[in-house]
Amino acid sequence: MTKNLNVAALMRENRPLTRKEEFMIVAKLSLPAILANISEITMQYIDASMVGTLGANASASIGLVTSSTWLIGGLIIACAYGFSVQVAHATGGAHYDRTHHIFKQSLIVATIYGILIALIGTTIAPHLPIWLNGGKDIIKDASSYFFIFCAFIPIRQLNMLSMAMLQCSGNMKTPSALNALACLLDIVFNFFLIFPTRTIQVFSYSFEVFGFGLGVKGAALGTAFAFTISCILMLKKACFETPSLQIKDNGPWHLELHTLHESLRIGVPMAIEQCALALAQIVSIRIVAPLGNIALAAHSFGDTAEALCYMPGYGIGAAATTLIGQAIGAKRKDLAKTFAWLTTFTGMFIMGLTAIIMYFICPYVFAFLTPVKAVQQLGIEVLRIELFAEPLFAASIIACGALRGAQDTLIPAILNLLSIWVIRIPLGAYLVSKIGLKGMWIAMAFELHIRGAIFLIRLKKEKWLEKLMANEGKPLQQA
Repeated sequence: MTKNLNVAALMRENRPLTRKEEFMIVAKLSLPAILANISEITMQYIDASMVGTLGANASASIGLVTSSTWLIGGLIIACAYGFSVQVAHATGGAHYDRTHHIFKQSLIVATIYGILIALIGTTIAPHLPIWLNGGKDIIKDASSYFFIFCAFIPIRQLNMLSMAMLQCSGNMKTPSALNALACLLDIVFNFFLIFPTRTIQVFSYSFEVFGFGLGVKGAALGTAFAFTISCILMLKKACFETPSLQIKDNGPWHLELHTLHESLRIGVPMAIEQCALALAQIVSIRIVAPLGNIALAAHSFGDTAEALCYMPGYGIGAAATTLIGQAIGAKRKDLAKTFAWLTTFTGMFIMGLTAIIMYFICPYVFAFLTPVKAVQQLGIEVLRIELFAEPLFAASIIACGALRGAQDTLIPAILNLLSIWVIRIPLGAYLVSKIGLKGMWIAMAFELHIRGAIFLIRLKKEKWLEKLMANEGKPLQQA
């Protein structure tokens, strides 16, 4: 199998795949997605490190609203996948007229949706840090950071939509490359926007470097500008250079009831799930915030450091969505089942390995993220608690991605909600009152073990394949 092999075309061949072909397909789609997600978390590391040099209060101000930005990110993802999963199915069945029409509809809906969320977000930005029990010394910076984040939501929405469309059409390389570019741009923008004009010495040479000195606001703007350039290039690739997606002058732009219904059926459970999960993170912040800025900063940096472990899981989860979606479109339930388990076990192995590595290198990671020793020490202690849960965390992430490719989003959403709201939040609140920040991370680790086991059971029962089996042989809905 060559590196340019069309995965969707291979799935449509009426023959079993060899084990080598299966592994190569998973690698072909997973590796670029993993690199894309690592690039994204690298941007978070860069922001955290650069802002961390400004002190614990600056870090805490971003940490206070981070969970709220995750909530909005979940809404953005839900909208994108509501349409892109349909593109994966149509691509698997070689219904390319339908992929064009779905993509056009998604551009209209995503633009309107992004503008509405931006309006809501910028309206509540001045009040959010107060609602989250933030200290008076960090409210102003936290509000400014969240306002700028929300102002660029339409850009983030279109960037996520075009990235998801490229991935579900089988192109994982372009999103990976553009996310890496965004990472580099983020460094450049932050360098000038966060810090004031200062003198820098390189070896024996000293020279003055201009800077805007915007602090926390500069970090928000730097990331926003980086995403803007990435979005422009991502849309260019999807709209004009990808045969299965590109906009054609003579194609229809009208919204279609069936497509909108399917996008809601896929996206609404995801949106509810992401909102509830993010709200749980916000509640966690409210529980942690009274412990003080040191604990709040350690909690935030712990989340950032852990992301390096679980971002590969989300990359493989994106590949699982594409593979299962295209397999269903090609009417290959055997491949849908095979790829669901292969991606899940691969992700569990990789995230387990990254957790072992992180356990030993986390002191250096926290030293990179913040110069505050108290934050470093507490962050190391709490992160090491949760690293033991990474393999089963991987199971929940990737199994959820596989089920999403089969348009099974309602039951996974319910499972996620029950796990986090029935186990993590009550247990976390109780343990924090007894042993401080460590209690929240013990509750998180315990809940992730339970959630991973639940999703493995869901995958094993194969109820997500029942609809596919019942509809086998029926043509896909045509535009």
